[in-house]
Amino acid sequence: MLPSIIAIDGPAASGKSTIGALLAEKLGYVYFDTGVMYRVVTCVALQRDISIADERAVTQLAEQTKIDFLPPAINDGRQFTILADGRDITWDIRSRAVDGNVSPVSAYAGVRRAMSAQQRRIGLQGRVVMVGRDIGTVVLPEADLKIYLDATEHERAQRRFLERVARGEQVEFDAVLRDIKRRDEIDSSRSVAPLKQADDAIYLDSTGVDISHVLERVMDIIEERASRPFHNLQSEIINLK
Repeated sequence: MLPSIIAIDGPAASGKSTIGALLAEKLGYVYFDTGVMYRVVTCVALQRDISIADERAVTQLAEQTKIDFLPPAINDGRQFTILADGRDITWDIRSRAVDGNVSPVSAYAGVRRAMSAQQRRIGLQGRVVMVGRDIGTVVLPEADLKIYLDATEHERAQRRFLERVARGEQVEFDAVLRDIKRRDEIDSSRSVAPLKQADDAIYLDSTGVDISHVLERVMDIIEERASRPFHNLQSEIINLK
């Protein structure tokens, strides 16, 4: 019996979005990257000159903005097309400005309430791979299988740096590393739904490990536990190397 709800949490650039998308495709499940929703709110706020420090205004924006996830509309490497009030902002949400402001936005209680309600509704439909930072701990604590995917700060910064360079951005590695460290600190220390490993999540360190190998190991975990009651699983640390 395969897990119906799979939660993958982890810090920025840990590889969870890539693994989540590949895993969902392999299983024939819905892939849902919840972090994208906070990026959309951040991006729209910046574009509308709404101060990120204005919690009330940002929360109101989160409650009013219509966010749609659609199949890729353009063959430009995107995993999906993201619309905010009908406008395609798929790549806008990956800008450095959004990277530098999304953590404060995602820490606002009102924003998290607005996003979490939508996330939970989608997740409970089942046959879903949901990716984020608080899926296994807050959004879907009843998930059948929880994975916490991690990597060193340097590794994650390198991945994000190469991502941006591939998109033609002019960026320095040290600046990307600073952003990663800052985001880790904010995500882990916020009072509302902080980033942390769920007690019954399986910990995977992807540092120096090829994505295909990580995916293979996750599939092994699913197959190994397909006949076991997932809610009785204990936290494990698995060495991928």
